[in-house]
Amino acid sequence: MSVNAKDVMKLRKATGAGMMDCKKALSEAEGDYDKAVEIIRKRGKAIANKRADREATEGVCITKTSADKSFGAMLVLNCETDFVAKNESFVALATKILDAAIENKVADLEALKALAIDNTTVGEFVAEQTGIVGEKLDLSFYQSIEATYVATYIHAGNKLSTMISFDGAVEEQVGRDVAMQAAAMSPIAINKEAVAAETVENELRIAMEKFRQEGKPENMLEKIAQGALNKWFKENTLIEQTFVKDGKMTVSQYLAQEAKGVNVTGMVRNSLNG
Repeated sequence: MSVNAKDVMKLRKATGAGMMDCKKALSEAEGDYDKAVEIIRKRGKAIANKRADREATEGVCITKTSADKSFGAMLVLNCETDFVAKNESFVALATKILDAAIENKVADLEALKALAIDNTTVGEFVAEQTGIVGEKLDLSFYQSIEATYVATYIHAGNKLSTMISFDGAVEEQVGRDVAMQAAAMSPIAINKEAVAAETVENELRIAMEKFRQEGKPENMLEKIAQGALNKWFKENTLIEQTFVKDGKMTVSQYLAQEAKGVNVTGMVRNSLNG
């Protein structure tokens, strides 16, 4: 049957499917637009099922905040190849999901997958898009932060993102600087108090054994190892790290200078490269 070009464009815009796929779906549906949408969605799910055992290790890791900076969210949408990951339409797809998450202040990944989007759920939407993109897609990570102020940073290439929350308002550049610090220096916690007890114990044990092997006196081992642990804290906790934009101060000192009385309350860092 003859297919209306206007309906083809409308279907393509709504589903993201290719021109020929839209024509075929409309033809199969005998011009019924809603039925054509359902056909495309079913095909997408079928393709997703066929590709379920494939590895999706490429993709994007992106983050964003609400307009008032009080809510931030980060997600990872995976695909199979870097070629697709760099495609504008794939990035737009991930951004569309992220925007919906922020608009609805979604708390976690399970809630995000259940969120309504385009007359379906995000989970179903991602499965349908597999058929359109032609690669396995996987929404593998999502985390949100709600605070007085949330700052974000996405490194070039959309492979690494950070989110930092503060208990007070800061200048946009200050927030970005701290978020960039977390991206560049990969701290494991905000401060030493936030480091897991087992991690601290392990680092102390490693230091003591190292100094024991070097022949340091047994009765001095714990004191020497404690000094090494303090150095480790300075290298691996955000606010104690040397500020990358000014090696003469720590991040804590930078904050005290630029946003006196404001503290970092949360940090999320994620990278597709580990």
